[in-house]
Amino acid sequence: MIDLSTRRILVTGGTGFLGRHVVAVLAGRGCRDVLTPRRADYDLTVEADVGRLFEALRPQVVIHLAAVVGGIGANRDSPGRFFYENVMMGALTMEHARRSGVEKFVGVGTICAYPKLAPVPFRERDLWNGYPEETNAPYGIAKKMLLVQGQAYRTQYGFNAVHLLPVNLYGPHDNFDPASSHVIPALIRKCLEAIDAGAPELECWGSGHATREFLYVEDCAEAIVLATERYDEPEPVNIGAGFEISIRDLSELIAQLTGFSGRLAFDRTKPDGQPRRSLDTSRALERFGFRATTDFREGLRRTIDWYRLERERRA
Repeated sequence: MIDLSTRRILVTGGTGFLGRHVVAVLAGRGCRDVLTPRRADYDLTVEADVGRLFEALRPQVVIHLAAVVGGIGANRDSPGRFFYENVMMGALTMEHARRSGVEKFVGVGTICAYPKLAPVPFRERDLWNGYPEETNAPYGIAKKMLLVQGQAYRTQYGFNAVHLLPVNLYGPHDNFDPASSHVIPALIRKCLEAIDAGAPELECWGSGHATREFLYVEDCAEAIVLATERYDEPEPVNIGAGFEISIRDLSELIAQLTGFSGRLAFDRTKPDGQPRRSLDTSRALERFGFRATTDFREGLRRTIDWYRLERERRA
């Protein structure tokens, strides 16, 4: 087990949605030497910048969260960018971590790496048994390369790289931009704007039949820090909440919690994405003691309350 309070820790993407929560958990562990460089100073897709970063900051532990992410629409519109920037950030950051003698590298991948028709619940052994769902395959495969690279570096160099597979996240500080947001922030924003406009109807993408699993971002941050402290094996680990909900049921629940009483209209001309998503989370519990603790309705309420306050602040 690593005592993180004595380590110099680099968190790439440390000012982003997940990153700020990971940094908060590290602070709660007594970590005082946590580095969160911004892209304006170090572009992780440019090797010279990555080299400068490791020369200047000299981290002992790296938690790699930096990523280009988005919902189905963003993935569909920018597959080349999503592949290139994610694969380059991962490959360059891990290579320079290895060269500079980093003690441990925690790669954070994505549930989008799983095959489109993986048996539910998804088990880590099924990760390579098929091609990912088409709309987010470039992103999922780019992030999957972190796993391959880490296992290869472990074999050849003895490099301690681990790989985590978080399910869809939600919570305060999520991305609510309609051009790139995921389903929960998109629905929250749509509901609140429909209430403001007195709209009788709200459009939802897809059939509503697809299912997803969601993990509150603070729970995910705790899982990442636990794995950083306690997990040192080559096999990937699912990070999730262990439940499944349809997009239709999710939409109805968010409408209820926001107070939108109009009709939900599902547009079947828009993609559903992967038919089902739900994780087997037993390995995380067995290997480093992680179990999600935030009730889903309560997590949604906190997210809605945060976004309401944010809207008022920006008004």
